[in-house]
Amino acid sequence: MLKSSHLGRQVVTKQLTIEPTELDSTALPEQAAPWPFVSVIVPCRNEEPHIARCLDSILANDYPAERMEILVVDGMSEDRTREIVRGYVETYERVRMVDNPQRDIPAAMNAGVRNARGDTIMKMDAHSAYQSSHIRLCVAYQEKYGAENVGGVWKMLPGADTAVAQAIVQGMAHRFGSGNAKIKVGATKPTWSDSAAFGCFKKELFSRIGLFDERLKGGSDMDMNVRIRAAGGKILLVPEIVVNYGADATLEKFWNHNFADGIWTSYVMKFGRKAWSWRHWVPGAFLLSLLVSLALSAVRPFFLWVGLAIAGIYGATCLAVSAEIAIREKNSKQLFLLPAVFAIRHVAHGLGALFGLILVVAPGQHWKGRRGLKT
Repeated sequence: MLKSSHLGRQVVTKQLTIEPTELDSTALPEQAAPWPFVSVIVPCRNEEPHIARCLDSILANDYPAERMEILVVDGMSEDRTREIVRGYVETYERVRMVDNPQRDIPAAMNAGVRNARGDTIMKMDAHSAYQSSHIRLCVAYQEKYGAENVGGVWKMLPGADTAVAQAIVQGMAHRFGSGNAKIKVGATKPTWSDSAAFGCFKKELFSRIGLFDERLKGGSDMDMNVRIRAAGGKILLVPEIVVNYGADATLEKFWNHNFADGIWTSYVMKFGRKAWSWRHWVPGAFLLSLLVSLALSAVRPFFLWVGLAIAGIYGATCLAVSAEIAIREKNSKQLFLLPAVFAIRHVAHGLGALFGLILVVAPGQHWKGRRGLKT
């Protein structure tokens, strides 16, 4: 019996001996034995515009239908999501709907794991669509390399047919916008990583290191990956596995998304967690350097020049990267929109991370939602 544990028991697993240089995408093993039974878990809430596309892409996978089930874990949706899912449940025996009264993603994943019949657990986001080979490739690569978690890369799609939405996609797919996050900027060959989209796990993993931490509304995936690596496991990112992911459509949504993500970069420390990579702190460090320089300039004018130099270097880099993308895409509008996209990406995320630090030391638990402040 799996029990929910936000303490995440750190039980050491076997160490993998495969070196990164040995990873390749050739010679995936023939599946002689029966394919493992896979439980696909789809957390969702108010996904009326996307859930049908998501489920259609999962049902179209070339994985043996008799060796899989699809659990749509719904957070008590208030739109037509539940009605749409019920239609699939009535049509396909392998589709089930599980209620998630807590409404957030980590609780959805835990409910899915507890109700899963499969030995392999696969998280698939309701906001995405998947290639027909997605499940098969995840399972095959997991069998080949023995990774604790296997996934692919995001192919970000514009949230709307606008120049702004296109710019957001281009900015997030560039290293200036996403650093060394291979899940967003891509990779040339299978590689060990700190994350992968969206995750293929052996069910027994959760008995060893615990389920998803339900306190981390916006950082449970990263926390799970950190715990996997701390317990001696590895995460395999396979560029051949591509997930079509709908990005934010407007700059306002993009700001809100990045601000909330920034908060969870630091707010996880409220619970004794380290669900972040060092790249997540770069925007906060950049903003802090500007703020400190401005504050110190009141005492020593020299620091005003330091702040101006930091801002100038950032601005020049931002314009240079934007020009490079605009030329590559042959789209002059990008030259004007991308600086705003990068600025929002870095400033919103940085402000969020700094605000999260304040919440860490503030008495009580305040940021209880994934996106909004609750007292």
